[in-house]
Amino acid sequence: MKRILILVLAFLSAGIVSAQQVPQFSQNMFNKLANNPGFAGSRGLIATSVLHRSQYMGFGEGGSAISTQNFSVDAEIPFLNGGVGLNIVKDEVAQFSNLGLQASYAYRTELGIGQLGLGMSVGMYQSGVNGLNFNPAQSGDVAIPMNSVSGSKLDLGAGAYFNTQDVYIGISSAHLSQPVVEWSDGKKYALKRHYFLIAGYYYELNPVLSINPSIYLKNAPGVSQLDINANLIYNNKMWGGVSYRLDEGLILLAGMNINDDFSFGIGYDVTMVNPLGNSFEVMLGYNFKIKVNNVISKYKNPRFL
Repeated sequence: MKRILILVLAFLSAGIVSAQQVPQFSQNMFNKLANNPGFAGSRGLIATSVLHRSQYMGFGEGGSAISTQNFSVDAEIPFLNGGVGLNIVKDEVAQFSNLGLQASYAYRTELGIGQLGLGMSVGMYQSGVNGLNFNPAQSGDVAIPMNSVSGSKLDLGAGAYFNTQDVYIGISSAHLSQPVVEWSDGKKYALKRHYFLIAGYYYELNPVLSINPSIYLKNAPGVSQLDINANLIYNNKMWGGVSYRLDEGLILLAGMNINDDFSFGIGYDVTMVNPLGNSFEVMLGYNFKIKVNNVISKYKNPRFL
């Protein structure tokens, strides 16, 4: 109970608010739409994924301090000269609950030997807290709601994503307008603008073995996260790798393409510099192939999920 109180107090003091307004993912190289609407439609198929993350396991009474679920789908739409996507994420941090829903469109065009996607996302961000779940040492604390309160606000994002057969790079921003969610009890929850940089490279070591180094950088006022990753890919079927998260620890990654359309991946965070505990993440992906007569399709990279 003492550890839960520490987490809740940190959230209320806005330390974790900034860090967790955009959920943390360890398999970010396979989950690009979650942060970059410019990625929508870049693979020339209908791609879906679901992900569950238990962050800081053993810290909370529910098994983890933070529980996150994410669903995303995107598809190339040739008559729109680009792609569309939908990303839904639910994030529970102790007694706090956040829900984000974003619909994306990306205009796609050839650029040099690759393709560029320029995207926007429009959606809703809902935040709330159930004050009845708190167990304060003293009653009447004005910082704790008397019951369940919530509110929602329009939320915008933007991003650019460029890829060739072997390279990708993307920049994006979430909570562009920095909306302020007003809870039903009058308290306000301010969202901070976040910035993201992703980049990766696919290098074939031999006919059956390849390596895919990548980076993921997230920045918000007072908070930064940098992941440096390398995945070793066997026969374009199985992969394993490790990430280093600056000032936090290591992430072990593994997965496989069960067939041409169905994939499975896991990530395990080993926290080395704080007492919050380790994290576990599981992801499932399924692709529906579509046939389009589009010159840009030659740049689609099936190696990236």
